[in-house]
Amino acid sequence: METREGTDGPGRAEGLICASFNQDTTSLAVGTKKGYKLFSVTSVDRLDLIHESADTPDVYIVERLFSSSLVVVVSLAAPCRMNVYHFKKGTEICNYSYSNSILAVRLNRQRLIVCLEESIYIHNIKDMKLLKTLLNTPSNPAGLCALSNNHSNSYLAYPGSTTIGEITVYDGNNLSTVTTIAAHDSPLAAVTFNASGTKLASASERGTVIRVFGIPDGARLFEFRRGMKRYVSISSLSFSADAQFLCASSNTETVHIFKLEQHSPSREEESPTWSAYVGKMFSAASNYLPAQVSDMMNQDRAFATVRLNIFGLKNVCALATIQKLPRLLVASSDGSLYIYNVDPQDGGECVLVKNHRLIESEDGQRESADASESRPAQPASQSYAATVAIPTATPSTAALTGYSEDGGMRKGEVIPEHEFAAGPVCLDDEKEFPPINRCRDETRSGKGRRP
Repeated sequence: METREGTDGPGRAEGLICASFNQDTTSLAVGTKKGYKLFSVTSVDRLDLIHESADTPDVYIVERLFSSSLVVVVSLAAPCRMNVYHFKKGTEICNYSYSNSILAVRLNRQRLIVCLEESIYIHNIKDMKLLKTLLNTPSNPAGLCALSNNHSNSYLAYPGSTTIGEITVYDGNNLSTVTTIAAHDSPLAAVTFNASGTKLASASERGTVIRVFGIPDGARLFEFRRGMKRYVSISSLSFSADAQFLCASSNTETVHIFKLEQHSPSREEESPTWSAYVGKMFSAASNYLPAQVSDMMNQDRAFATVRLNIFGLKNVCALATIQKLPRLLVASSDGSLYIYNVDPQDGGECVLVKNHRLIESEDGQRESADASESRPAQPASQSYAATVAIPTATPSTAALTGYSEDGGMRKGEVIPEHEFAAGPVCLDDEKEFPPINRCRDETRSGKGRRP
């Protein structure tokens, strides 16, 4: 999930260029005119700075691999070069150069994807070897692509057409095309996978309808209507960790949260309501109406919404469980991280609980403000907290020395099992990656050259 925004114009933070959450939404990376920063987002009240670097100015792409020490950086000063760093040790792992500007980078524990306007490069993240180059892909000036975290497949999604909303799904591990999905009539604007890689959400340039497809078969599972009054530019889509919710943000002041649930006819019959009755009437009537009207009537509306106090600015949204409660995170190009409480039972309007500044003020201090400014956020009830609490992963008792949020190792602690069970990468072992001089590469011709 990423946003790139210029620093000129009203309401935009001086120096903030991009923002992206890591794969499990435990940290936020921001690129600035002075370099890049990594923040921990595991607490509501605190926004801890994990790492910052001023070595590379004008960073417009920064991506962190889960909670490891690997970070990928691309600068406006050298837009054709990707640098991969071990930020804990302050060393460069490797760098690659490409024929044109890098528009997006995606990574999981097996693959690192580099997206150019008309080509995509697939690297093995273990040794950064170039495995495959997808040449002559449809023109993709926005660098639109998504990579799943499924270690057995590493599904990659990217536009399959410049005129319609067609999605090509590619298996990044087996290096073969999986399926092509005719998702929308208009060109794509956003795509994202859920954590397990079994669902893919998409939106078109019109921004009125969001669809969810099953992977790998490409079957349409859900369809949500964001609105009808105006076309918008959807900049961010993100599933919750359990894939029960999907959030969407755009250049408007509203963030929508949709609930992925199959309606049960038997439940409606057991407790009939006026809304259920009307729903049945619409469903019956849709069988006799044109397809476009029928589709519109069968689309679900937002389960919950957020009204931002900003308008016309790009932002990136994510759903996360922080301190055992569901939250919506919105990192905006105005230089703020907004944190909202989400009610998973009743939905409705979400409550702003914290506003963290990502960029220092003139006196060099980052400011954080309590939500609602004039009134404190209402604490969640015990039943609500119990309902939404998600158990944490059980730590592994394997022979591992420890783990810390900043990617380092602490003696006496254990590494959570979920962090390393899916792949062989151990970024705290300097032997895991080759020396710097073995990893520099030139891919300008579309073929990797390794010395």
